[in-house]
Amino acid sequence: YLLVLGVVLLALLRRLGALWGAMAMLGATTGAVAFSWHAYREMHFLLDPVYPAVFIVLVYMTQTVVNFLRVESEKRQVRGAFGRYLSPTLVERLASNPDQLRLGGEIRTMTFLFCDIRGFTTISEQFDAEGLTRFINRFLTPMTDLILTKAGTIDKYMGDAIMAFWNAPLDDDDHAAHACDAALAMQEKLKELNEVWHEDAVRHGRTHHIIQIGIGINSGEACVGNMGSDQRFDYSVLGDDVNLASRLEGQSKTYDVGIVIGENTREHAPGFATLELDLIRAKGKNRPVRIFALLGGPAVADSPAFRALALDHAAMIDAYRHRNWDEAEAALNTGRQLAAQVFGGGLDGLYALYRERITAWRASPPGPDWDGTITATTK
Repeated sequence: YLLVLGVVLLALLRRLGALWGAMAMLGATTGAVAFSWHAYREMHFLLDPVYPAVFIVLVYMTQTVVNFLRVESEKRQVRGAFGRYLSPTLVERLASNPDQLRLGGEIRTMTFLFCDIRGFTTISEQFDAEGLTRFINRFLTPMTDLILTKAGTIDKYMGDAIMAFWNAPLDDDDHAAHACDAALAMQEKLKELNEVWHEDAVRHGRTHHIIQIGIGINSGEACVGNMGSDQRFDYSVLGDDVNLASRLEGQSKTYDVGIVIGENTREHAPGFATLELDLIRAKGKNRPVRIFALLGGPAVADSPAFRALALDHAAMIDAYRHRNWDEAEAALNTGRQLAAQVFGGGLDGLYALYRERITAWRASPPGPDWDGTITATTK
């Protein structure tokens, strides 16, 4: 009886936890006492019920302590592994329910973000090593906080660059929207940081270079899990859509916009204010992709001024791809005026780029198989 009862109690404690184990312990103890009384009363046979009861309690207490230590060990491992990548709230969610975590590599649909400071080499020449370290930390810390606040996971830092992703290790059905929210918040935060850095530069007699960042966002499937070697590994992602997000960050300089997103991200987060930038074949890629400028949140997207701009911009892109240069240029002029009303001069670089292209194509028309695709020559 004790052997069978001990095995059953151990199994219940491991599978169902302390509460159901306590109920099993009380039931077994009650059963032992009841059987002892029945045997004594009906069969005049004395069986001591104390020894089984003490045995059951000792098994329960021992296994409960073992389970507690095991759970605490798992929590420490989760906190240690993900404390550098996730917000404290998400780390505690993982620690409280480690079953949500699947390590070792899995395929998931995710959203990826790359952020980089433009012209960092020139900026770094202003500082000595200690000053440059302070500058980078003052940039990375608030940007990281914004990503973590929007449920993102920090993959790694690469000098002045940040790589982050959403929808792992915890599920996030709105991963694309959260990434877009984070990117827009990062652009707003940069304005505050530039004011602080300007004051510092004036105080120390330095020339202040306005800091600009480029952000690339893309959504798609990737393998996520522990990547690396036997000596060192990180929780990271691999996949073609990850690489495209990095390429899109590089294109933010080409089109002179702050945030470039892929078509998949736009489909997963349709409520944001976006304008199509181009149909490009990224460097190292064979398949062309549509890319978009992320310009604001749902409030901007719903404004009448932006809706008018979006219609005119779409007409300009359509006329451009159909080689209707006059129509494209007319829509471009109108779009530039509308953009100035909504975003100031924030899209002047984009429209100047298309004006140069229209002028060039007029002088030397593209071949009959041209579909508007541009092959990127830089990353």
